[in-house]
Amino acid sequence: MADTPPESANTFDAKRFLASQTRAPGVYQMFNSAGDILYVGKAKNLKSRLSSYFRASGLSPKTAALVSRIARVEVTVTGSETEALILEQNLIKANRPPYNILLRDDKSYPYVFMSSGEPYPRISVHRGAKKKRGDYYGPYPNVGAVKDSLSFLQKTFKVRQCEDSVFRNRSRPCLQYQIDRCTGPCVDLISPDDYARDVQHTRMFLLGKSDQLMSELADEMERAALAQEYERAAEVRDQISALRTVQSQQSVEEGSGDMDIIAAAVKSATACVHVLFIRQGRILGSRSYYPKLGLAESEADVLSEFLPQFYLGGSRDIPAAIVTDCELPERELLINALAESRGARVHITHKVRTHRARWVDMARQAAEQNIIARINSRKSVTDRLLALQDVLGLDEMPSRMECFDISHSSGELTVASCVVFDKEGPAKSDYRRFNIDGITGGDDYAAMSQALTRRYTRLQKGEGKLPDILFIDGGKGQLGVAEKVMAELGVNNVLLIGVAKGTTRKAGFETLYHSGTGKEIVLGSDSPALHVIQHIRDEAHRFAITGHKNRRDKKRKTSSLEGIPGVGATRRRELLRHFGGLQDIQRASVDDLARVNGLSRKLAEDIYGYFHPD
Repeated sequence: MADTPPESANTFDAKRFLASQTRAPGVYQMFNSAGDILYVGKAKNLKSRLSSYFRASGLSPKTAALVSRIARVEVTVTGSETEALILEQNLIKANRPPYNILLRDDKSYPYVFMSSGEPYPRISVHRGAKKKRGDYYGPYPNVGAVKDSLSFLQKTFKVRQCEDSVFRNRSRPCLQYQIDRCTGPCVDLISPDDYARDVQHTRMFLLGKSDQLMSELADEMERAALAQEYERAAEVRDQISALRTVQSQQSVEEGSGDMDIIAAAVKSATACVHVLFIRQGRILGSRSYYPKLGLAESEADVLSEFLPQFYLGGSRDIPAAIVTDCELPERELLINALAESRGARVHITHKVRTHRARWVDMARQAAEQNIIARINSRKSVTDRLLALQDVLGLDEMPSRMECFDISHSSGELTVASCVVFDKEGPAKSDYRRFNIDGITGGDDYAAMSQALTRRYTRLQKGEGKLPDILFIDGGKGQLGVAEKVMAELGVNNVLLIGVAKGTTRKAGFETLYHSGTGKEIVLGSDSPALHVIQHIRDEAHRFAITGHKNRRDKKRKTSSLEGIPGVGATRRRELLRHFGGLQDIQRASVDDLARVNGLSRKLAEDIYGYFHPD
């Protein structure tokens, strides 16, 4: 690794730096004077690529802005350009530099999972590492698409979807059997052979073999009719009808290949990449991504940076074929990197005909339409923020806002929420929750004080950004608490606004309390400024309630035995096995407790004392 000597952003000696560089392939990282990473790039020839940043003219405005901030460049030489591409993506994902394209959604995709190695296999949604024994079908663009497929399969072929623990412990059919969504294998209401037939039909559907499946079902229907098994014939007829309905809805089904169709659109400093997921010639679904633009400006540049982040270093499956709507400048390099990651050949092309060309057109049109919708949505958000700026008398449009709310049940298990909005709307990665303890139950003022203190103590230490506006869900009392906390912490450059519900407690009748002027503001129900305030207030309320419910549910699932020192999981299990339930443990004497395997007399006394403190 070669490293430049420490210099300030204004005195970076590019000539001296370039003189020491190699022409080998590798990765470079650019830093500012504060040591923050600005950009990560790769190169087949490091010296040539780095020299292009420091030429006298011809740089785009974005690149010129990047170069003006460079204080230090670190270089890592790699054995090949493919290794450089893979290392580059790892560094981008680890550091998220502001001048690189950033793909925010890096979650793995959901699959339909079919278990194997048992008489009655189960189908379910699966996401994550493929460690279970069975078959995986997909990927699907989202869980909703998987659930739609599972719902269809449940109605048509009735393969069980219940958890194995439930299946093994049934003594009578469940509700799914009663509503004709399951054949009752848990209580032997279907033979293993008949169930295996339904499993095989389910597999054929998931593999895209719909024509073969319908032909097989038609033959089965005829055989059942000839054998005068009319009930079975009618059942198969309904399955065929359901499959035909699905085929008519999936009019774009052609071929039998697995591929991703990817198109990009760039407009008004916004990028949209739309992906169609084709499996067995059938579109399983599609999804749009809006990567944060870095130095990329054209659609080809966006795809060149998007595809490595999308496929490399994650848990996504790489299909055998990828079709883009434009030619990629480093196509062969990307092919080699994806093939190495996949362990098999990968074909990338932009020249396609027939049905694949229609799919590309679909993806391109979706990208263009979605980017326009996103730009218009941003414009709507901007209009609301400008209205808010005008209503509150601000010098500038607010770029960051936070809102707090409190939730509890009769004063128990209190949770405070903090939600964050920026110029694009909710910034969910910055949301925070606070479990409130050590206060009198139901004291919302104390809860608000604790949450604000914990939140802004961290921010004052530099662990985040201070907002321009802090909204407090409540009237003058809650606002007064917030003003006191902020004064004690020395936070004096944040505007505090109390949001109180009107006498009817209906949306549109809120009163705003302005901490800066002391004024009360009542806006019309059609005010864009009020709409953005209602949005952030309602989001804080939702987030607080969700947190409180999660905390309450967790407590309900927690045994009171967990609070006894020295009683771990093994001893809790022995206690429950010995007595049969918590109530009998609570009623047991010290002598009874001491008879439990693994419990000493001293621990038995401690357990008894825990339940009988008097």
